[in-house]
Amino acid sequence: MQTVVVLNQDQMGHGDRALGQKILGTFLKKSIALPGFDTIVLFNAGVKLVAADSPVLGELRALEERGIDLVPCGTCLQHFGITPAVGKVGDMDAIVRELGQAQKVITL
Repeated sequence: MQTVVVLNQDQMGHGDRALGQKILGTFLKKSIALPGFDTIVLFNAGVKLVAADSPVLGELRALEERGIDLVPCGTCLQHFGITPAVGKVGDMDAIVRELGQAQKVITL
């Protein structure tokens, strides 16, 4: 089963930012156990997570090394002035294609 994780913000949940970033890091470390997990799409503030100063860059690198595709939105990267340290820049066509092919989508 193809599972896609959507990151549309730079933390997990709403509220305390430091807590949200901490639990997102934990989720990313443990997410490799998701059945069929093969893609993370990132858009809006979620693209901040692929920046060189991201608090979860290590976790994203580890996932990418294990074969998980990281697809940050190019328009969003440009908007925030971010050069990605991980992932392959995509556009909305790529994001829609990934979501359309997924059997399960998890949005954080």
